[in-house]
Amino acid sequence: GHTTRLMQEYAKKHDMVIVVPIYEEAMPGVYYNTAAVIDADGSYLGKYRKTHIPQVDPGFFEKFFFKPGDTGYPVFDTKYLKLGVYICYDRHFPEGWRALALNGAEYIVNPSATVAGLSKYLWELEQPASAAANGVFIGAINRIGKEEPWASEMGEFYGSSYIVNPRGTIEAQASYGEDELLVHEIDLDMVREVRNTWQFFRDRRPDTYGPLVQS
Repeated sequence: GHTTRLMQEYAKKHDMVIVVPIYEEAMPGVYYNTAAVIDADGSYLGKYRKTHIPQVDPGFFEKFFFKPGDTGYPVFDTKYLKLGVYICYDRHFPEGWRALALNGAEYIVNPSATVAGLSKYLWELEQPASAAANGVFIGAINRIGKEEPWASEMGEFYGSSYIVNPRGTIEAQASYGEDELLVHEIDLDMVREVRNTWQFFRDRRPDTYGPLVQS
């Protein structure tokens, strides 16, 4: 759509890979919470549709608007690195982080719109733990400000976006309440170094995990 095409122009202009969260209309009456992935030359690489759809009071009634995603856990081979996407509420489910890492992701982006409360406490626990468990960099991205007229019920979006490395260490972080462009250089060699040290992929036991996928 128009938004994706506009971001393709910006990606090419700035030689930048861009992940674009959108409200996707797949067909009349069928909608997904989606992120389009655009390479640094402006080419459209594909999309990820949010897998886990929340119904959380107050204010997050996404099951009324979105179908659960059907794309699986794709990894995009961009100009700079192998990129995965995991959207907002997805981050509470460790299975998707692992699937993306097993599919080859080196860097996983988690675009979010999250307000204070229990989520704020978890914000700097879950993604560092997932980065360390899977040997990946994670870009944890959150919006700022308030969404009127629901702010009195929902609270304030707390920003605090950050980049965490495969050791679980936050390397760079944005502020709570200001719009910012966070620019930070990462060392992709750390992905291989950490995976070779811990060998979590080698030592996992998928033959014992059957109950995890039984409904």
